[in-house]
Amino acid sequence: MDKNGLSAFLLGLGVGVGLGMLFAPKSGQETREIIKNKAGEGTDYIKQRGSDLKQTAGEWVDKGKDAIGRQKDNLADAMEAGKRAYRDTVGQPPAEGTV
Repeated sequence: MDKNGLSAFLLGLGVGVGLGMLFAPKSGQETREIIKNKAGEGTDYIKQRGSDLKQTAGEWVDKGKDAIGRQKDNLADAMEAGKRAYRDTVGQPPAEGTV
């Protein structure tokens, strides 16, 4: 759920609570209890969505780290192959910091 979806949910929740209070055939105490329960449900929903988003973001970070690690390995392999090719061609190891 994106930012607009969350905003729409909260707006709908507020409008629903307001209309419920206006047209409720229950006593004030019962109405307050219902509002309290609904607010708790909304809070639980938001916490769950936040947890889901945090988990998804963590998975993407892990995938990014894996991809960077693979690229780093590929670069190291390419540099080693370049050094070997240089040694094979010239017959001596390259000086440190070159190639």
